[in-house]
Amino acid sequence: MKQRLGQTKLAPADLVGRSLGRFQRSVSLVSWVYNEKDLVRDFVARAHTLMSDTVQDFEIIVVNDGSTDGTGEILQELSQEYDELKVIHFQSNQGIGEAAHRAISSATKEFLFWQTADWSYDISDLRYFLELTNCYDVVSGVRRSPVSSGTPWSIAKRAKAHFEKRSDNLKKAFVSVCNYLVVRLLFNFPMSDYQNITIYPTPLIQSIRMEARSSFGNPEFLMKSFWKGASIIEVPIAFIPRCKGEAKGTRIGSIAKSVSDILKLWVRWILVERLPFKNKQGQIRRLIPAEWSLKQRSVNEADEVKLRRQKAAV
Repeated sequence: MKQRLGQTKLAPADLVGRSLGRFQRSVSLVSWVYNEKDLVRDFVARAHTLMSDTVQDFEIIVVNDGSTDGTGEILQELSQEYDELKVIHFQSNQGIGEAAHRAISSATKEFLFWQTADWSYDISDLRYFLELTNCYDVVSGVRRSPVSSGTPWSIAKRAKAHFEKRSDNLKKAFVSVCNYLVVRLLFNFPMSDYQNITIYPTPLIQSIRMEARSSFGNPEFLMKSFWKGASIIEVPIAFIPRCKGEAKGTRIGSIAKSVSDILKLWVRWILVERLPFKNKQGQIRRLIPAEWSLKQRSVNEADEVKLRRQKAAV
């Protein structure tokens, strides 16, 4: 893969104040759902509005993973309403791995990313994130704000606040943090988050053989992209708590599948195939604290930020 990181240093802060029209390259938004009748109608409407406002050419692909609560019927109805919506039905529940694989392999646009049915990630700045694909191969969301500076007390307070906002509740947040730490420890992969919105070039992600059959899928795609030499930039994407329906990611069965994938693939990739050592690794553009504090503001707001900083420096 062609390395672009060394050619440009464009970062989210560089886009503050820019007025961007709709993204001119094509994008697929993909998702998979299981028994989400209370959320799926709002999800499709929200996805269609976002993509219409943001991208010139797009498609929305939703895999109905064997739902039994009427989700499939709602999706079929919506596919008649939205021309850009493509629905794939599984006759029985196949699990996140099969659903993700089918959704990704069905994408036809230049780039793709996935969003959960409960809209658990804030992608209101999607247009700015897409702009970064002109400079980096992969744009990956990160929930963790930096806690590397300050007094021990201030660091602890920020860490606690992050933990509480990382997921729907403390149990899910604890599982999420443990998952991150285990993956980081075993694979020594220096990303700040593995489970978030990630924008991939479609040819890149479709060239990767997906071996995980659990929520370990996105860490797998990130690592294998990195091992192919991809440049990755992290961008801040916050978590949004679920307001309807039932979260299924922290069920015992789901956790067991994820742990099984992590251990099995660690043995295969690290001990047996030694993939990180055989391939030319890519580069990761890590955000600095100042970039985390900069939202994508209007020109006036950006000028206000600049003025405050100038005053503080005097």
